[in-house]
Amino acid sequence: MRLWAAIGTLLALSYGMALAEEEYSFDLSEIEEKPLHIGGYLEFRSVLFGLDKNSALHKLKLYDRSKKNVREEYNFTSLLDGSYKKGTTEFHAIVNTDFKKSYLGWSEETTLYEGYMSLRPSSTFNFDIGKKTLKWGKGYAWNPVAFLDRPKDPEDPELAREGFVVGSADYIKSFDGPLKTFSFTPVLMPVYDHINDDFGKINRLNFAAKTYFLLYDTDIDFIFFTGGSKTNRYGMDFSRNITSNFEIHGELALIKDYKKRFINSDGTVFNEEYDATNYLLGLRYLTKSDTTYIFEYFHDATGFAESEMQDYFSFIDKGYDTYLSSGDDSLLRKASNAAGGSYNRKDPMRDYLYLRASQKEPFDMLYFTPSLTGIFNIDDESFTIGPELLYTGIKNLELRLKATFLVGNSYSEFGEKQNNSRIEFRVRYYF
Repeated sequence: MRLWAAIGTLLALSYGMALAEEEYSFDLSEIEEKPLHIGGYLEFRSVLFGLDKNSALHKLKLYDRSKKNVREEYNFTSLLDGSYKKGTTEFHAIVNTDFKKSYLGWSEETTLYEGYMSLRPSSTFNFDIGKKTLKWGKGYAWNPVAFLDRPKDPEDPELAREGFVVGSADYIKSFDGPLKTFSFTPVLMPVYDHINDDFGKINRLNFAAKTYFLLYDTDIDFIFFTGGSKTNRYGMDFSRNITSNFEIHGELALIKDYKKRFINSDGTVFNEEYDATNYLLGLRYLTKSDTTYIFEYFHDATGFAESEMQDYFSFIDKGYDTYLSSGDDSLLRKASNAAGGSYNRKDPMRDYLYLRASQKEPFDMLYFTPSLTGIFNIDDESFTIGPELLYTGIKNLELRLKATFLVGNSYSEFGEKQNNSRIEFRVRYYF
């Protein structure tokens, strides 16, 4: 299509030169950037959960509810993404609204994901203030150096996420030579009542900064965080294209004086403080047949050891047995309170492998992209595997069918999840 368009353009220009008496003109307004932009999507997503009634987390969360093997969930989402630019000033906002029908009934939540003002007085400086997702780090499924961002969902890492209220600046400078680009990004994050109060300790003004280098065609960042809402953190990341279709990336984060709270099988609560070193190594490879592979290894030293998770699951079983024999749910409520912390994370343990393979239009099936995603817990050898079909053959419409299967032994992470399978169908319309 591009070739025919180029040929047609050349013919039209030749014809116009031959007919010198005819004028050729075009309207610049048709290609001018519009000051107001509004976009986003509307989405319907239905989910069918296959529940594991014998799992620890099923007992913990649904011990006082009906014992169904299957539960349905229906989600209606609208995401509105808008911006307005006037001169050197730009306003940007992302608003997400979710309606959900689950076993708990109907619920609605509207969240301002982003809402900030940008001032760009020159190509070298820009300033942002407001609610923003910084998206630091080079990893696909995890970002251990994203000290000021909410964690990704490794099962769907491209989902939009809510940001935090920050004030930031960027200084960018380009050079000739091995160092092609340098930038410095300082960030202020206030944490007070009703302002980022879910980030950490309140009544603190935190400071973070990222220094970026494009050196010998390698992207490198150095990052630090301090301020008191969380303990001091230091990090670095890199990304480099070895060839045009092969990229490697990594992240390294040091968390000082990390405080871990965990519970043993008898219900005794322990506290441990130590310096935690987290890191990620990954690669992305595109084959000649348009197959994309993404592979990552993630080590999280703030996570629980296998024995610590087994103690937690054992305590849940003990609380459930007590509830069945006496109706006393105090132990289950204690376990539930513990789950509100690190136990309830998407990736609560220490070592994970991530692999995703996607094939664009196999066997000349236009607009189809099948993929397969796996997450493997190295510590307890449990895993999830998720086949997926994506169809984009209708303008502005995206159809996705995805299944996820959780496999693991007793007292393993994925073996003790509330459900052992999940099937979802998503219809998303972009505007």
